[in-house]
Amino acid sequence: MEDNIKKIGESLYRFQSAINENGSSMEDYIREHYLNKWLSEDMYHVSAIRTTFVNAATNFLIQEGLFNLERVMLSIITDPLAHDIEHTPSIQYKGHTYLTTHSMIYSKFLACANPEIRGIFVDSPNIRLEIESPMRIQRGRYLADFSQIDVELRRNRNLTLDDYYYNREKVIEILNEDMKIIMGFFERMIIAACEEINKKNADSLKRLGVVLEVPSSPFPAYPKDACVKKHGARHYEEKTGEESSSQFYWITGLLRENYDLVYPYLLPHEKKIDLQHISSANIFNYDILAKSIDARTGKHSPAIEILSGAIREWLFEPIIERIIDNKVLPARPVIRDGNIENINELGGYGPFLYFTHMKNPDGKQVFPETMGGGIGVERALYSILRGDRIAKIDDITFFGKNPDSHPIYLY
Repeated sequence: MEDNIKKIGESLYRFQSAINENGSSMEDYIREHYLNKWLSEDMYHVSAIRTTFVNAATNFLIQEGLFNLERVMLSIITDPLAHDIEHTPSIQYKGHTYLTTHSMIYSKFLACANPEIRGIFVDSPNIRLEIESPMRIQRGRYLADFSQIDVELRRNRNLTLDDYYYNREKVIEILNEDMKIIMGFFERMIIAACEEINKKNADSLKRLGVVLEVPSSPFPAYPKDACVKKHGARHYEEKTGEESSSQFYWITGLLRENYDLVYPYLLPHEKKIDLQHISSANIFNYDILAKSIDARTGKHSPAIEILSGAIREWLFEPIIERIIDNKVLPARPVIRDGNIENINELGGYGPFLYFTHMKNPDGKQVFPETMGGGIGVERALYSILRGDRIAKIDDITFFGKNPDSHPIYLY
């Protein structure tokens, strides 16, 4: 503890010396970057809207019969993520190494194993040490730690590996049905939150100079393939949003995380699909994007992704192959006589992969079929409140740790 205090103190000494050389002081820095924001009218209105948003979303989930899950901030396993981060923080405790939570994705899967549970939700913590902008520009939307309303629902389809291999039409029909169900579920959650914000926070929206529409279901949905073909691989999400009159819309079929379902992925006789030629129709995941609307001009801001989710891989064999092919692990687990013979090669994944392999006494797998997603609270607020008053994500957080804004985080 004393070593940490000394290291932090020395870091602050160097920081204070640097700002002194530029003619400023620690008081100036605290006042400019923290106190003025905390005392501002904007922060009051943002906080009022945030409270309504979180309560409305949570109440919707409770009314839908989902159960609240405790937060998991330390584990031997965390989401590997498909995008680059600086590194994954680790903590030593009781002689073991634990990782801080990128997302609670694996915890959500395991919590849905109980067949009596319809689904779970949690206001989950996330620590992602996002890389600073390589061009040292203010991107506005990234945070090193943030809150996410995480949701996972059981599908209860009882699809087996034989179905997966040999009854493709049936499986695809069910997956398309479940895509409509889960996308409709999240649309109703967004609608409930927008209705409540307009009801309780109309004055705050007006003071911030933005309009929040209550969207109609279904939201416009655009397959990624078609968007990229039309707009190119860069900024296709924003350019698609420019064509949509809706404040909220979907992009579907993004080849991304190892747990987002690609079907078919495995083929009979130990063959795999060629990912070079896979289409969005075979990737069962989705993003919701949102824009702000200027109250004076009616102009829409560029869209930002606020929710991402998917139908999940649910069978042991494709789960393993996706993890291997995404280069999350170097080896497949070797399971024999109740143990994992090569557990030392699997990092924290060993116990999780053993669980995916387990069967009930009737021979059915324990691991559940699920679908879900997570909506970033701060990012959602930033997406709908941007305008003359809200310029970057720091403006809607008390303690937001934006990698593009601060050389050191004081609070």
